[in-house]
Amino acid sequence: MDAALKDLNPVIQLLMVMSLFSLLPFFFCCMTSFLRFVIVFSMLKTAMGTQSVPPAIVLIGLALIMTLYTMSPVFQSMYDAGRVPYEKNGDIVLTLQKGSEPLKEFMLKQTRQEDLAFFVEKTRVTMPETPEELTLWEVAPAYIISELKTSFEVGFIIFIPFIVLDLVVANILLALGMFMLSPTIVSLPFKLLIFIAVDGWSLIVRGLVESFN
Repeated sequence: MDAALKDLNPVIQLLMVMSLFSLLPFFFCCMTSFLRFVIVFSMLKTAMGTQSVPPAIVLIGLALIMTLYTMSPVFQSMYDAGRVPYEKNGDIVLTLQKGSEPLKEFMLKQTRQEDLAFFVEKTRVTMPETPEELTLWEVAPAYIISELKTSFEVGFIIFIPFIVLDLVVANILLALGMFMLSPTIVSLPFKLLIFIAVDGWSLIVRGLVESFN
């Protein structure tokens, strides 16, 4: 199939590449570290119970910036790998193929073997002997599933202290007979105080950055 694509007219190759540009937001959201950042930040906001603070656009912006920070070496490697075949013969298909290799390598480092094995078994009769034989489209779904699991594991850990604080406040209000007062409203200032005291944002961002292999 790769040989057939390489034999296509350069104009058709260019049209195919332009069509792929419309899928760039999908690739960026699902095939980079953005997926983990945005899910964890969203679950943190839910756990704190601050409703619309910080705004969703701020969380997305923070996730975007942290994604560019963590993925910048990969993006640079993709550019360097794709530049050589393009400058040599102008083959856009080969450029995309070579340029995607660093991204595939990044996803493989974050992907669980059982998730990868499932998708590979569904598309191949024999298992590949080396990671280089895997295609980007075999690695991508396994990476997404692995990232979702990892993100929810981190979110679960983040939820625990906030839930414990809600339970403590609820029991205190119950003991005082304040049935009409919402435990969530009372516990919110304490959540913010504890989160600020431990420098929560810095702690979570550092942990997420270091979680990438």
